[in-house]
Amino acid sequence: MCLAMRQSPLREHMVTGIVLEYLGLQNIVGLLRLATVGFPALWDSALLIQNHRFDGVRVRVYQPKKPAAQKRKGIVYFHGGAGTYGCIHAYERVLRQFAKETDSVVVAVGYNLGPENPYPNQYTECLKAAVHFMKNPEGFGVDPSCIIISGDSCGANFATRICQLLAERTDLPKVHAQVLIYPALQGVDFYLPSYQQNRRVPIMWREFVAYFACLYLQKNVSLVRDVLESCHVPEDLKRKYSKWVSGDLIPDEFKVRSYKPQDPSLYKFKPQVYEQMKEVLDETFSPLLVEDAVVRKLPQTYILICEFDVVRDDGLLYKKRLEDNGVPVTLCYIKGGFHGVLSLFGYGIFSFPSAGLMVKDITKFLKSL
Repeated sequence: MCLAMRQSPLREHMVTGIVLEYLGLQNIVGLLRLATVGFPALWDSALLIQNHRFDGVRVRVYQPKKPAAQKRKGIVYFHGGAGTYGCIHAYERVLRQFAKETDSVVVAVGYNLGPENPYPNQYTECLKAAVHFMKNPEGFGVDPSCIIISGDSCGANFATRICQLLAERTDLPKVHAQVLIYPALQGVDFYLPSYQQNRRVPIMWREFVAYFACLYLQKNVSLVRDVLESCHVPEDLKRKYSKWVSGDLIPDEFKVRSYKPQDPSLYKFKPQVYEQMKEVLDETFSPLLVEDAVVRKLPQTYILICEFDVVRDDGLLYKKRLEDNGVPVTLCYIKGGFHGVLSLFGYGIFSFPSAGLMVKDITKFLKSL
């Protein structure tokens, strides 16, 4: 009850925005950008904070001012927001905390948002910024062998796909680790246990995931219901992906709350929906679907999931895929946590305890590298 009440203003923004958008009166993206911009942080004497452009992409670099005994770790961070809202400002307190507590150089990427900046430009911009940093770490006192790629929500999706792409590169240093904070990794199955159990938990309802996917891909939001019923997935691909995306692969302890597999009668492949939404099945949008040959090349991974999060099971499924391919995984499960809470870190009485727990555990992992 407390959780729902404390999140109600933002939830009301989202619900109102969707209603208004259907009526053609307002744009939910504009409301969310306004609601999630955050409040300016105070000047921090311990950090040098500068805005740069890496290969044309806006970034903000956080560097500890105190002299370093050796080269520092480098952390590349992609913020969340469904590719359509969110900004570096909203994560200012989190990013400063990581830089100071882990004595690392943090690079936050300010990629341009959709739908004005069409998909998949967000991935392209994030990749360009990451590659530029990996080619020029010495300019920031960073050890090229200790660069971490990270992000939350859709930013964790970007980080996942970019790590997969970088694993194939021979002209760059290897990524040392990836940090994925409540990652959204697939658009195949919206009947996983977490999607059912948390379908009405703020701030990311089950319907919102498909809704934002349509907005992000510049598709008609009338497709939302069909996407939720997997009508965009051909039967042969549904069978293929079931070895990686299935409620049967989720550990039993995560299925104790209400869960039942999708009613087969609700699934009906619709070719016209597939033609509209087939990009959802690409490895760029759904990096959980990449082949094992790529997965086994990935670096050690930290995955954070939350109890009350519709995409919780995406993280669990990717953990299984990584471990099945010999990649070391550290899993952090935040009981009582919910999607998007990380950006509320550092706001005193307006913060949630789960945000503090997240930052503490992520910091512990980063320090261990």
